[in-house]
Amino acid sequence: MTDDHDTAPAPAPRYLGAGAEAAAHRATLTGPVPEHLPQRLTITLWDFSWYTRAEPGGPFADLDAACAQAAALGYNTIRICAAPLLLFSGLEHEGQSLDDLAADLEIEGLGASPHGGFFGQRTRWYDTPGGYRIDLRARLLQLFESAECHGLVVILATWEYQQSPAYARSSAWFEAIDAVPMADRYALLGASWNRMLAFLTDAGHRDTIALVELHNEVDFSILPPLGEGADAGTGGAAEVARLRQAHPDLLVTASYGKPPHLAMHQVPDGLGAAQFHVYSYGVLDALQKLVDIRSEGSADFPNAMLSSLLVQDAPTPAEYGRAAEWKYRATVVTDQMIYGYDWLDADAWDTWLYSNYGPYREVMEREIESRVIAIAEWARWKSVPAVVGEGWIGYTPLHGTFEEGPVGRALAEHGIRTALDHGVWGMVLCSNAAPHHPMWADEGWQRRMNAEILGGPGT
Repeated sequence: MTDDHDTAPAPAPRYLGAGAEAAAHRATLTGPVPEHLPQRLTITLWDFSWYTRAEPGGPFADLDAACAQAAALGYNTIRICAAPLLLFSGLEHEGQSLDDLAADLEIEGLGASPHGGFFGQRTRWYDTPGGYRIDLRARLLQLFESAECHGLVVILATWEYQQSPAYARSSAWFEAIDAVPMADRYALLGASWNRMLAFLTDAGHRDTIALVELHNEVDFSILPPLGEGADAGTGGAAEVARLRQAHPDLLVTASYGKPPHLAMHQVPDGLGAAQFHVYSYGVLDALQKLVDIRSEGSADFPNAMLSSLLVQDAPTPAEYGRAAEWKYRATVVTDQMIYGYDWLDADAWDTWLYSNYGPYREVMEREIESRVIAIAEWARWKSVPAVVGEGWIGYTPLHGTFEEGPVGRALAEHGIRTALDHGVWGMVLCSNAAPHHPMWADEGWQRRMNAEILGGPGT
């Protein structure tokens, strides 16, 4: 006689809050990368500063030395504004060709202030004293030669419809590209990239190109939405597709400053990589709103809160003066931010952030984690490599140390480790970890984190 208990089926396993299936291991890359490129990219963000901060004694005065230092710190990738419109668009302004301008480009920055010094002197990226000329096409070749000498690859991007032309003394670069109708700007970028890629290929540098971005942060630039005109085969996404077809051996994409993390299906199809940025402003955003520093034309600027954070001898905005008006049209950064960051007491700024960070800590950690995962899962769905080309907190004053300090480093480490665990191909340590920022001096942390990336899961 058979015991019923001997033949009864085993009870189904219970999954308490974990779902019906265990999550798949996600450390493998989200999509394939060319075999000749590193299996992880650890990126230092040189943006346009590799040509706007090349003054004597500046961080990029000696490109070979800058590349050597990046390699010594463990980086294998630099991300730059390659200025394709200036170098290869063929545009003119009032009879002056951009080709001629690029061959003898005078760098000014935002210019001298009547109060002394120069505008932007205590901001990040705008602390450009200028006062020199360069042949930008020759300098681009020099950059590639130095990168190859030191084992680095290059991400090609452009900030031209966001801010790069504002650093030139002449307005011709900005006025020429600004005269192009909005609907035609992506096509101009595509044609210019085609010519630049041919130029770099003829010079023997094609294998050093890690990624090509149609434009940096299309959502924060003077450009139409990337997906606009897709049904008619026009617009940014269509231009990315054409470049990919013309250069099937290269990864081609466009980057977002704030991708739609909660609705990633809104990102248009056809991108060759998910090069998206992950900033969690959190407590920084709270302070920026209190001091009204990102606006322009505020009647009560500087307000009482901002005034309490300024150095004692700060001039009024009227006393400080303004850069040439065209420079404000050429950049997405406002005059209020330039004035505020130039005259903030950096210690007072940091003290407020540290004092108020507590309630924001968990949400900032979760925001970084969830955004990285959203990017990685979208990339895995599309079978393309994922890259975090900028991150992690946001735009701080030049001498503010909140992001370079223990809080900022911890948030960066959290983002980096989340990215590694979810198969992200390339990442910055921090947007501020570059020769033109004070964080570059923290050599031990950079070496340690770069080693962790290059030895991370899936490599």
